[in-house]
Amino acid sequence: MRSITNPPRDTWEALTKRPVADFSAVEPIVDEVFNAVKANGDSAVRKFTKTYDKIMVDDIIILQDALSNAKNELSTTLVGAIDLAYDNIYAFHKAQETSLVQVSTMKGVDCWQAKKPIEKVGIYIPGGTAPLFSTVLMLAIPAQIVGCKQIVLCTPPNSSGIPAAIRYSAYKCGVTIIAQIGGIQAIAAMTFGTESVPKVYKIFGPGNQFVTVAKQKATQFQTAIDMPAGPSELLVVADDSANPAYVAADLLSQAEHGVDSQVILVTTAKKIIKKIQSELEKQLTLLPRKDIAQQALDNSLSIFFDDESTALDFINTYGPEHYIVCTQNEEIFVDGIQNAGSVFIGNYTPESAGDYASGTNHTLPTNGYTKQYSGVNLDAFTKAITYQRISADGIKKLGPSIEAMAEAEGLFAHKNAVTLRLKDLNNG
Repeated sequence: MRSITNPPRDTWEALTKRPVADFSAVEPIVDEVFNAVKANGDSAVRKFTKTYDKIMVDDIIILQDALSNAKNELSTTLVGAIDLAYDNIYAFHKAQETSLVQVSTMKGVDCWQAKKPIEKVGIYIPGGTAPLFSTVLMLAIPAQIVGCKQIVLCTPPNSSGIPAAIRYSAYKCGVTIIAQIGGIQAIAAMTFGTESVPKVYKIFGPGNQFVTVAKQKATQFQTAIDMPAGPSELLVVADDSANPAYVAADLLSQAEHGVDSQVILVTTAKKIIKKIQSELEKQLTLLPRKDIAQQALDNSLSIFFDDESTALDFINTYGPEHYIVCTQNEEIFVDGIQNAGSVFIGNYTPESAGDYASGTNHTLPTNGYTKQYSGVNLDAFTKAITYQRISADGIKKLGPSIEAMAEAEGLFAHKNAVTLRLKDLNNG
């Protein structure tokens, strides 16, 4: 990690820049796959799966027996861990339910709001070097709670098919369809629908640069997405009260995600930097994914600030996806944070807890999008519909104001819709 001391504010924009890939070379490939899947459905999906994943998929949809029996393929320890994580994630997201919002804005004018589930949602689970069954829980549980009628999950198969942990998690969360396809072709299939894969209304889930661009492409075809998402990132703010070994372990937990991940250490205690650096070097040698983590560390920074206020300003400018606070005066950094995806407080709160089993969602905005986006939550799987009922007395009271506003905007049909009613009421 590169170390910086008291960087001037005019350098912060450069320092907070992520190692973002150039998507220009990806977009023509996405266009090609989308056009082919839209025109040829399953046959195009199979073709691109063979081309990109080197696997020939005969049956795109996994049979229910393969889901219901997946538990028997797992150790009792892992099943217990998944079940515990399920319970905690379910409890936290269930608590996010809200009651009907109803108010009489004036006598005779009743307004209310009700939330309805998005009927058809798609969940993308990346393949690659790690089967992310935890992401199945994070995305399918809130969909299950709100009552989405159709939950479609797409994930690329390996040579043995879909890992049992993904299948068991999906079964437990009520996923209705699992398609063993990944990459651009999976996003295209959920966008347009094929003979096997239904069209969905909103797509959730992380992915590589091809999936990221494909999700953005899907929005051009009346398919919503959860958020812009890029490589994983973590910022830790620490002082002398932090445990250097714990901080190093947390930094490495995100660095091992991928070579384009980024971790940042912010501190007001200069001496702790060397201690954390020593722990990083020691722990890095023990990691199976040490080469990946090392490359991520090359994109990462440790930054010392003389005062807490400036440190907090920098953190809000960065807007981390994951944010760990290990400071004695934690209120400044907890209460003062404006831009963060998920916050972890104290020496005994590793970011890994949020990734797996504490209950909060780990699908979070990256690349500074915490300034305007929330992480996935229960509301992400619903849409709010507003209702209103106006009585005769209500329209008498409200009507003249509507007429005046409509006339001022030059929309006389709007005005007339009220005027007709008022005339009938006044004459009757």
